[in-house]
Amino acid sequence: MKPVKEGKVREIYDNGDSLIMVATDRISCFDVILKNVISKKGTVLTQMSKFWFDMTEDILPNHMISVDVNDMPEFFRQEKYDGNSMMCKKLTMLPIECIVRGYITGSGWESYKKDGTVCGITLPEGLQESDKLPEPIYTPSTKAEIGDHDENISYERSIEVLEKEFPGKGEEYAKKLKDYTIALYKKCADYALEKGIIIADTKFEFGLDEDGNIVIGDEMLTPDSSRFWPAKGYEPGHSQPSFDKQFARDWLKQNEGHDWTLPEDVAQKTIDIYLEGYKMITGKELD
Repeated sequence: MKPVKEGKVREIYDNGDSLIMVATDRISCFDVILKNVISKKGTVLTQMSKFWFDMTEDILPNHMISVDVNDMPEFFRQEKYDGNSMMCKKLTMLPIECIVRGYITGSGWESYKKDGTVCGITLPEGLQESDKLPEPIYTPSTKAEIGDHDENISYERSIEVLEKEFPGKGEEYAKKLKDYTIALYKKCADYALEKGIIIADTKFEFGLDEDGNIVIGDEMLTPDSSRFWPAKGYEPGHSQPSFDKQFARDWLKQNEGHDWTLPEDVAQKTIDIYLEGYKMITGKELD
């Protein structure tokens, strides 16, 4: 079988009335696929998504059917697909990346330093880097093709983008996406904090099922789509250590001439971080 679509990290296969999403062991930073293979990373992404999908079914449905390769065509019953593959419902994906920020960091911090706003939202004066925000903020973006950068947009602009593709539904979909994004974040961030992890920010993607209902798709609250910080030692005023690919990003920023390749020890440290975050959140070692 050949994938019908390849992303920076995922491969998607058409399975007739369903899709099979394979999270590879590739890693991307700054929208570039690195030359390293990060062993077990794809399994962490798939199994962590499954964990969150199961937890949030009371808020809205998700696209997951099964992560058991025995439920999939024979092609997927081989070691390289076991654990990192998810059979999913087919959805009509909505053209918005739904980003929620509970803490001020990254591009949000850079924007705030300039004019006190993040994606057009005015925030209180006197915030420090990594401060918790009074309330989580919703900062949608457009979806970019591979190699391009997503573009942050206002909530009002998200209505226009959705209206263009789904006439008569733009405002309704935009409001639902915002409400679902905030509700999912609050529930999961509260849970993660009990386990010793701060979810600083994350992104969700949604689609429509065959009945026109909004369903959460893609991945959910993985180290690739989120910033996870250890709650122990959390201290605003500077950047925080993290359980995601920020470690790899930081190394790339600090080392010119890297040719988009991590040294072996940095690659190993990266997967160790992913595995530790998985264990803290799920309470178990990765199978």
